Amino acid sequence: MDRTFRRFAYQFIEPYDDVSNLAIVGMQTRGVYIAKRVQQHIKSEFNLDVPLGVLDVTFYRDDFRSKMKMPEVKVTEIPFDLYGKDVILVDDVLYTGRTVRAAMEALMSYGRPRSIKFCCMIDRGHRELPITSDYIGATIPTHKNEEIRVFFEDVDGEDAVYIVKRDDEAKIKTTTGISEDSDSASKNSASELNAKSKNEPAVNPKSNPKSESKDSGGRHE
Repeated sequence: MDRTFRRFAYQFIEPYDDVSNLAIVGMQTRGVYIAKRVQQHIKSEFNLDVPLGVLDVTFYRDDFRSKMKMPEVKVTEIPFDLYGKDVILVDDVLYTGRTVRAAMEALMSYGRPRSIKFCCMIDRGHRELPITSDYIGATIPTHKNEEIRVFFEDVDGEDAVYIVKRDDEAKIKTTTGISEDSDSASKNSASELNAKSKNEPAVNPKSNPKSESKDSGGRHE
């Protein structure tokens, strides 16, 4: 996965002759970890200090009032003026697109950026809104009864991506690193899922996997 963070760093910088207006905003919770890793690579590779913000979209979700339980509100911290910025929103998994829609609405409530782009580590499909990502680590087709969990070494002890079946929470490790080429990553993930459909292990399943990460980041949409 570290190769993917490094690739993101190059992709974030490449379109701009002047990066002084570039800013990265990580979406709570897991998107923040990705944003920090990419920011570190930009610093080490280009010696550039790109500002980093943290965004919570809880109150901007379209299902906010329909949930019975009290929502868990996290920190939003954007320590720079958004006006005229080229903002890259970062999250771990792209699913229905509703969380990204909420993130754009939340971001616009803090200011008027010049542009907004979106980056995700995994695109799992099942879109419900016309939203896509500008930067993708890998595309992994999933079933409705599955979830994608992205783990990070600094908080989970490993960089990994898991497919989680909701019925038994059994984790199958799909990859510990995502290909430098997102197309080849998609082919690899597809072949792994084909293997799984034939009742063969996608990759060697990890013995005694953790049943849950320290912070799963909530439902992906």
